[in-house]
Amino acid sequence: MRVWQVSTFGIESLEFAERPDPIPGPAQVLIKVHAVSLNYRDLLMVKGIYNPKLSLPRIPCSDGAGEVIAVGKDVTAFAPGDRVAGIFMQNWLDGRPTPAKIKGALGGDIDGMLAEYVALNEIGLVRLPTHLSYEEAATLPCAAVTAWNALEAGGIDASGIEAAGVKAGSTVLIQGTGGVSIFALQLAKLRGARVLGISASDKKLQRARTLGLDAGVNYRENPDWDGWVAEQTHNQGVDLVVEVGGVGTLPRSLRSVRMGGVIAQIGVLSAAAEPLPVPLILHNQVRIQGIYVGSRQHFESLNQAVSASQLHPVYEGFPWTQAREIFARMESGTHFGKLVLKVAS
Repeated sequence: MRVWQVSTFGIESLEFAERPDPIPGPAQVLIKVHAVSLNYRDLLMVKGIYNPKLSLPRIPCSDGAGEVIAVGKDVTAFAPGDRVAGIFMQNWLDGRPTPAKIKGALGGDIDGMLAEYVALNEIGLVRLPTHLSYEEAATLPCAAVTAWNALEAGGIDASGIEAAGVKAGSTVLIQGTGGVSIFALQLAKLRGARVLGISASDKKLQRARTLGLDAGVNYRENPDWDGWVAEQTHNQGVDLVVEVGGVGTLPRSLRSVRMGGVIAQIGVLSAAAEPLPVPLILHNQVRIQGIYVGSRQHFESLNQAVSASQLHPVYEGFPWTQAREIFARMESGTHFGKLVLKVAS
């Protein structure tokens, strides 16, 4: 089979290589991959920034969707012909995360999805919503599950029960128009929330408005966007910030969230621009919740909502032979929503 693999770090060093077809073990499912989507984490992995000690060669990319073509003798959950996607962390099935559960991340700890065929354990798979194409379904495992988990206002609490999360009447702030942010917009609107957004592009903000964005601001033209958020919320702040910027945007996110609100910390895109205003965390009793994708349970709950609403992900599709060019496109930040590679036979 053909695969893209990282043998040495760097986008230009990605290799289109031949490997033996995988043979499924007793509890494994053999999948013919039809589509793979890219995440910023995949870019960092390819460049050697995410894990400089990554064992090489490694097949990148956590997100893919395909068709079951064979199953091991002990498999009971799937049969040939089923349409499936792998979960991001193959061992986190439900409940709270643990060090053991978050091992086995596709495209990192183990080989990922940027291949013609993959063999995965049946417990690490979910069925696809029937109305989605393979390209659409390939966008779900990381970005959509992350957004869903973020909207649950931190996911699972100490008792193991999911928090009520964003609901009708809530106000959510998204940053940019990448995969996680656009999914957060679409899913928050399904819940009846008001969504505010910031972007460096008026054109992208206008496109986001067609998906339900209630108000947006260009942060290059208005760098004090936390003041804009205050105006939009009558100085109350938002209930949830889907924080993808990192330490460079966190101070303004802290000034944008309401007292007792939540910052779902997801991204690491920017460097520090000012000291972190720790007193704001204390005085406003803000909860900063790290979001590292989610469990199979999160994915299945997401799929129920996607199916019930007939939601369609937003993506741009390309042939998988253009993998290097599309990784470079992700690095440039010019895309809107998800970038998807269609895997040809």
